[in-house]
Amino acid sequence: MKPNLTLAETKTPNGARMTLVEHDGDFCIRVNGQQLMHSAVSTSEALLGVLGCEKASEVKGGAPRVLIGGLGLGFTLKSVLESLGPKAKVDVAELFPEIVAWNRTFLLGLNGKLLADPRVNVIEKDVRALLQRAGHAPYDAVMLDIDNGTTAMVKQENYALYSESGMKFIAAAVKPGGRAAVWSACPDIAIERRLTKAGLAVKAVPAKLYENAKRFAYMIYVADKPAGTVAR
Repeated sequence: MKPNLTLAETKTPNGARMTLVEHDGDFCIRVNGQQLMHSAVSTSEALLGVLGCEKASEVKGGAPRVLIGGLGLGFTLKSVLESLGPKAKVDVAELFPEIVAWNRTFLLGLNGKLLADPRVNVIEKDVRALLQRAGHAPYDAVMLDIDNGTTAMVKQENYALYSESGMKFIAAAVKPGGRAAVWSACPDIAIERRLTKAGLAVKAVPAKLYENAKRFAYMIYVADKPAGTVAR
């Protein structure tokens, strides 16, 4: 049996140990030994990008602006780039510079090369800061895969993103006629209710761990902003 190899590690704002682990060609990011994401079970991350970009791919002129909250192992970014044309602009907000560095080094053969795509702009900041200022220049699509949904593993403050005020920032960051898509580790009625209260039309889409899985383990909340919405 091949061993688990710890390739790199860092500390989260909560003081937890975050590690990048490789086993037999697969990669995993763990927090205090608990799996946060794994390259072998990336179906839901890819689906997040596909769902998030359904409307953005139809933007007139073929030059949509989209925001991805959370780089992770790069699977959402991969599906976004595959969904959009050469004129798209993709901002990727990643809180941990270490995760960006891991993608450029250890994960270069996975999805790390995508960071060199001319459409991609990696921003090493908390996505909340980008959302709060995006109301002045909203995106055609916003996709969020932050922490573990409302059950924060990496940073306790991430819970604020899923609060009622956080959902208002998400709604304001999307253009009228645009879309937000939010990944959750489980069905979460609070997310659905708060997105709806923020003025978005919400649909819950079940997502699998991997393509041939028999059950749906995760949930993606697809939230569309009515085309006639007037910015406040």
